[in-house]
Amino acid sequence: NLSSRTAFLLLGFSGAYRAQVTLCLCFSLIYLVTLLGNLLIMTLVWLDTHLHSPMYFFLGHLSFLDICYSSVTLPKILQDSFSLQKTISFVGCITQIYFFLCFGGSECVLLAAMAYDRYLAICHPLRYPALMSKKMCHCLVVVSWLSGSFSSLIQSFLTAHLPFCGSNVIDHLFCEMPFLLKASCSPNAPLNKAILYSLAGTIAMGSFLLTLVSYVHIIGVVLRKGAGTQRVFTTCASHLTVVSLFFGTGAIAYLVPHSSGSKAMDEIFALLYAIMTPMLNPIIYSLRNSEVKEAIRKAL
Repeated sequence: NLSSRTAFLLLGFSGAYRAQVTLCLCFSLIYLVTLLGNLLIMTLVWLDTHLHSPMYFFLGHLSFLDICYSSVTLPKILQDSFSLQKTISFVGCITQIYFFLCFGGSECVLLAAMAYDRYLAICHPLRYPALMSKKMCHCLVVVSWLSGSFSSLIQSFLTAHLPFCGSNVIDHLFCEMPFLLKASCSPNAPLNKAILYSLAGTIAMGSFLLTLVSYVHIIGVVLRKGAGTQRVFTTCASHLTVVSLFFGTGAIAYLVPHSSGSKAMDEIFALLYAIMTPMLNPIIYSLRNSEVKEAIRKAL
């Protein structure tokens, strides 16, 4: 039977009113920069003909995913900044978990698709236009969305059917699966946790390994040819930075046992991969990519 729990209490950041106001202003600024930065990338990819290539097609979809990803958590965190009772309904909590995992999983697969695109462009330049056709680009984007949606649907469904007979307190900024599992009183909690983590791990680790294999081949080709090394690594530097930031902070947050660290560290890592990464992605691509900087200059 579905849990009879009707609402959860999110502890969030504890502190004085002045600290809450400061945090609210910071989060508002982060959300504004996230929206404007990613909307700018999407607009440039759509309008500038020089950016009508597979790499920037994927970048436009990554920006859209980042907007969705941050919108799952940040508006609720902003609302809770001034609320005395930081509550969220059971349905709202499960919904937040679904979309958070959906957009996060889709971004994992999309980053792997972007790495595969760079692999084809650098390792098979003559066959690249045929291999990475417009149809292939659309297929990879659809696969990324379906992978994230299917995985998150199973995880949120299983989480929703856990019994919550004890405390309704979630000691976190937003509803996230590990913290909701801690609040469950199910005798099969370790088994449920193993199933849920294996589903999330399949998407995350599979995408990471595909990305790693793509860059191993890229580095091998560059070292073997010994020419154009700087140009090749310049085109890959932005993507590598984004991949390291997203997978690195996510791995630390999910793989490090929560009981071994402090609440503050849990919140910091949650902010890094859930809020800071979507804001930093367009900045990284703008600063490290000459074509994007040229498109911005022409637009201005």
